[in-house]
Amino acid sequence: MDKYDITEWDEFDGLFQRMMRPFKELDDVWNEMKDSANMHTSGPYYYGYSVTIGPDGKPVVKEYGNVRENLLPTAETREPFVDVIVDDKEKLLKVVAEMPGVEKNDIKIEVLGRTVLLDAERGERKYHTKIPIKQKVDENSVKATYANGILEVRFNLKEEERPKGKKVEVE
Repeated sequence: MDKYDITEWDEFDGLFQRMMRPFKELDDVWNEMKDSANMHTSGPYYYGYSVTIGPDGKPVVKEYGNVRENLLPTAETREPFVDVIVDDKEKLLKVVAEMPGVEKNDIKIEVLGRTVLLDAERGERKYHTKIPIKQKVDENSVKATYANGILEVRFNLKEEERPKGKKVEVE
């Protein structure tokens, strides 16, 4: 082997080590989670994300779960997976949240300006999230249904008020 081959191997080995670092860190995190579970910290631990394409053609990444970036539990309260769907044809905005294990009487929904607060609690199942609403909606039209662990909150979209304009006479 000449010196050139060893240099390439070192570069490859360095790249491989950098790629393996997150997996080694996950082993440490997993062991910490198991240790904390033995100390009566409730699980399960979950984390996920969804990727959709926004109206501007750019990807939108939404995270959910009770585990954050560093993969350690943040609280006993879970953040449900939530999707906001705008139906321009029907002039509706739907907020769909996965909240299994609770009953409809356990769910509290509050609309504060352009934010929807969702809370639910039944036994050890606790959910909480804040959902920002970017569209103008009619707060008085809100309706909610819950079936098979899926909560759907519907709003009528408000019509955009277009400026009426004014004719100006040229003098």
